[in-house]
Amino acid sequence: MTTTLARLSAIAAGALIIAASPVAFAQDPNTKPPVASILTWSQKQQLERYPAIEKVYNVGTVKKGDKVYALPAAAKQISPKVKVGKTSSTIDAFMKANRVSGLIAIKDGEVVLEKYALGRKPTDRWTSFSVAKSVTSILMGAAIKDGFIKSEYDQVVRYLPELKGTAYDGVSLRQLMTMTTGVKWDETYSNPKSDVAQAGTAPFKGGDRVANNPLLIYMSKLKRAAPAGSVWEYKTGETDLAGIALKRALAGKSLSEYASEKLWKPFGMEQDAIWMLDKAGLERGGCCMSMTLRDYARVGLFMMGGGKIDGKSIVPDGYIEDATSNHVPAGKARKAGASYGYFWWPMDDGYRAVGIFGQGIYVYPEENLVIAINSALPKATDRTQGQKTGALIEAVRTAANGG
Repeated sequence: MTTTLARLSAIAAGALIIAASPVAFAQDPNTKPPVASILTWSQKQQLERYPAIEKVYNVGTVKKGDKVYALPAAAKQISPKVKVGKTSSTIDAFMKANRVSGLIAIKDGEVVLEKYALGRKPTDRWTSFSVAKSVTSILMGAAIKDGFIKSEYDQVVRYLPELKGTAYDGVSLRQLMTMTTGVKWDETYSNPKSDVAQAGTAPFKGGDRVANNPLLIYMSKLKRAAPAGSVWEYKTGETDLAGIALKRALAGKSLSEYASEKLWKPFGMEQDAIWMLDKAGLERGGCCMSMTLRDYARVGLFMMGGGKIDGKSIVPDGYIEDATSNHVPAGKARKAGASYGYFWWPMDDGYRAVGIFGQGIYVYPEENLVIAINSALPKATDRTQGQKTGALIEAVRTAANGG
């Protein structure tokens, strides 16, 4: 068990390492003229659009089923104080001051805390940004279990032969999901000429939505910087590339349809989720599912249960453990504080799915605890805000565990 300071440092570091912003213009807007980049929305626009992304972008629907996974309220609710420096505040005051729209903690299968703010209701969905990557990881495991994908060690070009002869020739799906491809990439958000700013911005010209996908075409032109498997570097474009490979492997099914079939319906999500589409009309493997706060928590519960539904695993044996273990190469290639699995972020005491502007699912298996949070922070990533979020999560965690 790490110390409180170490825990806070790990969460804050994650908030900075996760410059996990979506490829800025890869999504498909449905307004005329198209809305400005989601990265530049005002605070008012965040509160209007985060719960209703479908009003400004084209989306797929992840349909729920007839049953709902029950989340009963615990007899005793927690009410921790959040301490940041010398300042201590209640959960309600912290949420209001720090633009947190929803916070839930589930301990031993019971809800010990559930709060909403900023005008949000329990039935309101909220966009996830990069939390969607972690759902893509689950679906990748399900596709392996179902035989759509033979193995995570398969070469990317097996599913995307359009990448033969490119820097991705010789890269495995596992290296794609762990971001150890060694392909050169610039993730500088402030530079309009960086890869993250340009990938996927070209219009879709029609035809096959995979072969002619603007993101796939852009990625095919990248160069190699290091041998595959030797270096970890966060590359937003590769998360969408993984989604495109998965789409091709699913032989006609969309990611939304597959997520409904494998997770939403059988596990018992309470409400349909929506998934932002790219310019070619495919769900973005790297960004922007929207779901209720309770359904975010249910994703965490699914993971904590080892990927099983009604006693049957929907992913291969050992996949959840592997997906949530650190695969960042050791030595000089390891960036300070980096710890990354298959689109999940390992922690000393568990693992997390995190998105910019304050979205997250925190899973602590040994404590039988899941915490989910949604926010509309002023900045995508910020050290000070990361420390505040860390303090909030730690306060809730300590109280849920009886501290």
